[in-house]
Amino acid sequence: MAGPRGPERKASGAQPRKRRPEPEPEPEREPPPEELPFLCDSAPSHADGSDSGLSDSEESVFSGLEDSSSDCSEDSSEGEDGASRRGMEETSGEQAGAPCPTTEAVSSPKGNEYAEDSSDEEDIRNTVGNVPLAWYEDFPHVGYDLDGKRIYKPLRTRDELDRFLDKMDDPDFWRTVQDRTTGHDLRLTDEQVALVRRLQRGQFGDVDFSPCEPAVDFFSGDLMIHPVTNRPADKRSFIPSLVEKEKVSRMVHAIKMGWIQPRRPRDPAPRFYDLWAQEDPSAVLGRHKMHVPAPKLALPGHAESYNPPPEYLPSEEERMAWAQQEPGERKLNFLPQKFLSLRAVPAYDRFIQERFERCLDLYLCPRQRKMRVNVDPEDLIPKLPRPRDLQPFPVCQALVYRGHSDLVRCLSVSPGGQWLVSGSDDGSLRLWEVATARCMRTLPVGGVVRSVAWNPNPTVCLVAAAIDDTVLLINPALGDRLLVGSTDQLLGAFTPPEEPVLQTARWQEASEEECQWGLRLRICHSKPVTQVTWHGRGDYLAVVLASPGHTQVLIHQLSRRRSQSPFRRSHGQVQRVAFHPTRPFLLVASQRSVRIYHLLRQELTKKLMPNCKWVSSLAVHPAGDNIICGSYDSKLVWFDLDLSTKPYKVLRHHKKALRAVAFHPRYPLFASGSDDGSVIVCHGMVYSDLLQNPLLVPVKVLKGHTLARDLGVLDVAFHPTQPWVFSSGADGTVRLFT
Repeated sequence: MAGPRGPERKASGAQPRKRRPEPEPEPEREPPPEELPFLCDSAPSHADGSDSGLSDSEESVFSGLEDSSSDCSEDSSEGEDGASRRGMEETSGEQAGAPCPTTEAVSSPKGNEYAEDSSDEEDIRNTVGNVPLAWYEDFPHVGYDLDGKRIYKPLRTRDELDRFLDKMDDPDFWRTVQDRTTGHDLRLTDEQVALVRRLQRGQFGDVDFSPCEPAVDFFSGDLMIHPVTNRPADKRSFIPSLVEKEKVSRMVHAIKMGWIQPRRPRDPAPRFYDLWAQEDPSAVLGRHKMHVPAPKLALPGHAESYNPPPEYLPSEEERMAWAQQEPGERKLNFLPQKFLSLRAVPAYDRFIQERFERCLDLYLCPRQRKMRVNVDPEDLIPKLPRPRDLQPFPVCQALVYRGHSDLVRCLSVSPGGQWLVSGSDDGSLRLWEVATARCMRTLPVGGVVRSVAWNPNPTVCLVAAAIDDTVLLINPALGDRLLVGSTDQLLGAFTPPEEPVLQTARWQEASEEECQWGLRLRICHSKPVTQVTWHGRGDYLAVVLASPGHTQVLIHQLSRRRSQSPFRRSHGQVQRVAFHPTRPFLLVASQRSVRIYHLLRQELTKKLMPNCKWVSSLAVHPAGDNIICGSYDSKLVWFDLDLSTKPYKVLRHHKKALRAVAFHPRYPLFASGSDDGSVIVCHGMVYSDLLQNPLLVPVKVLKGHTLARDLGVLDVAFHPTQPWVFSSGADGTVRLFT
């Protein structure tokens, strides 16, 4: 051992070194099971007679051991005698003859002692060097070994469920980590886990290291014979420095030139300045550039006088009316009184309250300065065409159709424009001739007629009327006899199916007595019917039931006598429905929205938001790209379907709730009827150019109906060919405006 230790001692003898305190003897610990294979590998090297004078740290490097306490073991190994060392070598030499079983299990099949070796500093099996391992993410291998062969990544086909089961079943799952250089899973030993925990707690990695060792006083208080260092002083310690001389000369030159100013002594007295010295004394609060002065109180008038004129003194009725009013509605917050002299005036009881409210107004009321723009008011008015340039449109009342004894809720015009049908609360349907206002027929239906609709197909003479929970299909027998006969033949050609189909409504044939006055079919429902409307081709009709749920809207097919419910769930109380004139769309208006459904695809196409409290009526433009909605909060909303789901324009011309809206089939006109008893006709031009917005101009207000039960106009309808409009009101009349 003296051979290799010689140079180290010689080198360390250059400077005096104090001997370390010897560590306290510790009880012999059994080596961990992980270190036993390496101990078995290192034993034959001593038996071969090789250099046994290596230090403990060098032995640990060659044997694969980690030397955690090299300093302590080095000092303790020096104190050991040679006999004990030779005894250990003999013992290990005897054990070298029999191979260690653990060594065989760990060593590689080729016998390479570095094949499975690993250390803390570097894994020598992966020889990629300092190349980032992220470069190998897209490759099946993670590096190369000493022979230049690829080190393939282990197959990881386990998902999160397998990892969770391993975590529950494997008690050592928490100490398993992944080696980045090889991709394999490693299980930490107890010593490694203890080392990690010590580092996490901020302690030293070495167990045997004591941070609280007694300090070694290097410079003791005892007088020593030899000095610590006896090196002679340098020559530069007693010769003036030329570099410092040059620096001082530069600073002196800078001070002479004024480049460096000497520090002036600070004035210990505190410095104050006038905050408003630069302020204009004539300005009020001039430091605020956008200051808005508070409004001044109104000057007192004659009513505040203690001896007001007689006309300012209230009478007894005015005093009672003033006492019944709300404080915010009173013109004066006090009652004027008369006193003989100023000495007789008592103290004002609301003085403190009014002063307090005035203070609140001064600091709580926000004030803002607005820049006034000089704009001509005429420029703000949109340039609309003159109404006389938009003719024709109805301007005056031409005919009044009298005969109903109660309010007329609904009306409809035949496709040819010759006949008119109206339904009333008196339980009757009346058929009128449009040109003469003559009542052609009166059909008693025995209930309130909620809705009536003439079939739009000119080859079919049929009227649908909604009475309670039944829809009556009536042949009015007016006009061409061939048309009336062909309608009866069309209804009579139906052959019922062999197996009855379960439907949402019941179709019943009319009796002979009912057929004499025109009834042909009866469609019975489970709930009252509020609206009935036809499809443009005349074979389908949609009804609205006054019932919650998904069966509020039903569609009936006349030719096959079938009924179906198109919706599976409800989106609120349905108010109105309408068929699209050209496309397979169904428009359903609820209280707050209008939904457009594609009947063939069976899906929702659009949802329109009218921003109204309660939608009351619905109408579709003949071209199909625009919709108008009336509401009970006196709004008329125009939607452009190609533009947005929000309203294009909101018209507030009526003073009360809107009951009905309608488009003209040919002319650019639309009308609305309201509870204020008026019908407003508007010009609504829709251009074929998609870049040009529709032109909406109100052109005429038509009045004639009288109010009854706070109800006015209940329904409006245009003539199919002429610019005429029909209206039915609560006064029991139907009026024609031309």
